[in-house]
Amino acid sequence: MKKVIILFFLLFSSLTILAQDGFEFSKEVDKVTIPFKFINNLIFIPIKVNGVELNFLLDSGVEETILFSLEDKKEIEFSNVEKITLRGLGSEDAIEGLKSTNNILEIGALKSKNHLLYIVLDQEFNLSSHVGIPVNGIIGYQFFKNNLIEINYEKKRVIVHRDIEKNRNKIEEKFEKVAITIERLKPYIINTIAIDSVEFPVKLLIDIGNSDALWLFENRSELVKIPAKNFEDYLGQGFSGDIEGRRAKISKFQMSKFEFHNPLVAFPDSSSIRNVKMVLGRMGSVGGEILRRFSVVFDYTNGFFYLKKNKEYYSPFNYNKSGVEVQHHGMQWVQETVSLKTVPTVTVDDPFKSNSNSSDFKYKFILKPIYEITNVRKNSPAANSGLQKGDVIILINKNPGYKYSLQEINSLFKSEEENWITLEILRNGQIHKIKFQLQNIL
Repeated sequence: MKKVIILFFLLFSSLTILAQDGFEFSKEVDKVTIPFKFINNLIFIPIKVNGVELNFLLDSGVEETILFSLEDKKEIEFSNVEKITLRGLGSEDAIEGLKSTNNILEIGALKSKNHLLYIVLDQEFNLSSHVGIPVNGIIGYQFFKNNLIEINYEKKRVIVHRDIEKNRNKIEEKFEKVAITIERLKPYIINTIAIDSVEFPVKLLIDIGNSDALWLFENRSELVKIPAKNFEDYLGQGFSGDIEGRRAKISKFQMSKFEFHNPLVAFPDSSSIRNVKMVLGRMGSVGGEILRRFSVVFDYTNGFFYLKKNKEYYSPFNYNKSGVEVQHHGMQWVQETVSLKTVPTVTVDDPFKSNSNSSDFKYKFILKPIYEITNVRKNSPAANSGLQKGDVIILINKNPGYKYSLQEINSLFKSEEENWITLEILRNGQIHKIKFQLQNIL
């Protein structure tokens, strides 16, 4: 399964947003540590909304706080609700939503009052099926605006530091300090890239909600050209539909003093970004596949970004070599055998002979995920093998599909080696066996 990229650019005035308080410390502490789940280079944290805990994607690439997939969270109450239209990344039409004000969000000793929420009503818009865990929302600027936000990718912790001189000094001692700008409530950084040996500066959005390494917009500069060696691919999903484009490798990417050679870059097509309001000079985004190689700190108030490389710094840039996208498609009851620890009993007739007072195992039924093929890249190994959109996975390399997480399937398809993959799939009531070899085309 390819990494899922969810980027949202909503077309609203930011005047209302600026009136919000953002997150403030509600107790006399200087930091709050928040463990996070890390899936497909994306960060997920728990936040209470009006007293009900929800799971949020943390995303520096969005202005607003957005809710969706609330079917199982009907106990949440919202105030001052009005209907609106949402339009964003993707090529299709806008969708309906709601706007709600005066909400309270809490994370430990952090609280945000008078919080503005946008609520997506379309139940088809579902990030949970792409990442394999329940996801109810996305939070951006309001989380970052007031404090020093440290993201330790290695330890999977977000550490919110109170914005005081003592904390800033400690961070500066350990991290590389880089100037950024905050424009339209999002962080931007000037980096250097090289394409076909031509080196030039680029202004990029720092976007932890984008799981790719880099996105570059071909129509923003004559220097941004798609390398000759590339392939068409599905890049992700936005509010307004699927995002299509091409993938290729460029010669170099440099952020401050840190250099990466031959990173993988996505080039979204023009129709997918037509609804995006670009800030002046922006040429793309730097995302999670680059940022996960560091511990990073955002300082929106003072306009700085801090970097310290971690053990993943030299990891290779891999991509989905199968050409197939997989996501959750409901749940199924699976019978499992469970071993029992039984207590032996001694018989009266023969004290040296013992009997178990119950069987050594029993059966139980557990809910397990069903995986479905949602996209097959043209001319890919999966496509050439006959795999089709809508196929339901039964076995992966002779193992039941439900024994894998989406993250594990993603890793399997991104292997550095050109391994063979065998799938047993269900199509129109018939079982088919599909075999293909991962292919490195870049």
